[in-house]
Amino acid sequence: MSAPAPSSLVVVEAEPLPRQEEVLTDAALAFVAELHRRFTPRRDELLARRAERRAEIARTSTLDFLPETAAIRADDSWRVAPAPAALNDRRVEITGPTDRKMTINALNSGAKVWLADFEDASAPTWENVVLGQVNLIDAYTRNIDFTDPRSGKSYALKPADQLATVVMRPRGWHLDERHLTVDGRPVPGALVDFGLYFFHNAQRLIDLGKGPYFYLPKTESHLEARLWNEIFVFAQDHVGIPQGTVRATVLIETITAAYEMEEILYELRDHAAGLNAGRWDYLFSIVKNFRDGGPAFVLPDRNAVTMTAPFMRAYTELLVRTCHKRGAHAIGGMAAFIPSRKDAEVNKVAFEKVKADKDREAGDGFDGSWVAHPDLVPIAMASFDAVLGDKPNQKDRLREDVHVAGPELIDIASLHAHPTYEGLRNAVQVGIRYIEAWLRGLGAVAIFNLMEDAATAEISRSQIWQWINAGVVFENGKTATPELTREVAAEELAAIRAEIGEEAFAAGKWQQAHDLLLHVSLDADYADFLTLPAYDQLVG
Repeated sequence: MSAPAPSSLVVVEAEPLPRQEEVLTDAALAFVAELHRRFTPRRDELLARRAERRAEIARTSTLDFLPETAAIRADDSWRVAPAPAALNDRRVEITGPTDRKMTINALNSGAKVWLADFEDASAPTWENVVLGQVNLIDAYTRNIDFTDPRSGKSYALKPADQLATVVMRPRGWHLDERHLTVDGRPVPGALVDFGLYFFHNAQRLIDLGKGPYFYLPKTESHLEARLWNEIFVFAQDHVGIPQGTVRATVLIETITAAYEMEEILYELRDHAAGLNAGRWDYLFSIVKNFRDGGPAFVLPDRNAVTMTAPFMRAYTELLVRTCHKRGAHAIGGMAAFIPSRKDAEVNKVAFEKVKADKDREAGDGFDGSWVAHPDLVPIAMASFDAVLGDKPNQKDRLREDVHVAGPELIDIASLHAHPTYEGLRNAVQVGIRYIEAWLRGLGAVAIFNLMEDAATAEISRSQIWQWINAGVVFENGKTATPELTREVAAEELAAIRAEIGEEAFAAGKWQQAHDLLLHVSLDADYADFLTLPAYDQLVG
């Protein structure tokens, strides 16, 4: 083990939290400081490269597979490392933040995997960052329970062999952690989340027969995957565990990464576990990268872009083929429905849609899929059980019938749907309601019977921005303009006030959320991530 750097060089600028000393030990902070010094400079270069690539897309309005990595794609000999036993069967994965109640419920849910989320489902307050780590440590040591102060209901872990395997998702590369600085600079949130979790739990997880497993969000290139691989190699040496113990599943949730799936697996091949097909962040990335590409890149209402849209189908089928060609798991998208305790008919219709979606994924060759609520686990499980039977996965289905050309991934015009006025209203409604909750420290929020996270707000404000800048004319004859958006937002704010009452409205952050949504939707300079200006307003 290498000698730790002096931890005094890490400054914790935050109000003390209960039990934070268990997470923010001198040795753990020294490890985070070393990660920062070694890897943040390269992170900075890669963020700059993102901007350069965006400028090139703006100039050409196109993307294609990389000619300089053609040899990697053409080489049929390489595979990723075999999956460890704890990650071999991933037929249903549940996602959610790492608060205490969710930690217990997700582990107990019956899903094979829990995506323990420090990213889009978690607003990065210092309390969420630190106490989320405490909750995971407590779960692994079986020192966790929870009693709901409102209902009095108690929660405790099931026996170990009934618990989901944890795959932890740190924050994306773009977001710094303002509460931790090294040499006068904030540490990237990704390195804080990864570093603290890995340092405290890597050996503990090995002792439990599992390991430090990660989901890597918002990756935009194979060079970013290479950086993560270098971090994994260093971290494993630092704590003295075998190389290859870490396993990472990469979310292919940016349009640029979709053209580099094989290269991403190649860079991580000793640590790769699979790829995941997202939806909202993927659409957000298309809008962000092709925002000045003209009418051919204007997306319709988000709910009109299903996974059966031709360009989305090209993306998902290419992902399955790529993963199975290289021996990796292909994990499908999210079923975000939140069951209603009051409306059985709403549940019936939604459950049928969830079943159809999971049947499609299982039939297409995916090895597993995501759900947002424990009640959806049995539905998704039945879809995959029907295809897999006793097999842990279907990586033997190579999908050699799939052939996707570069233009197919960005053939937005193949979707015969158009933006609607109701789509604008929904984007404003969901955007305000989600941002308000995020500013109060909640990252996963049930809105209109759907579990929404930061990707929801990103696609909402991106579509508003795109429609205005494209001069979209809705079916009612109204044109998308800043004035119309302000009018709709004012109506929504008034509706929320009437719905929840003056006292609750005043206690919330509704006006602040309204103003922030309009700022990122109407500003001529498109913000790369909503969470950057939002983080400046996040208290705690």
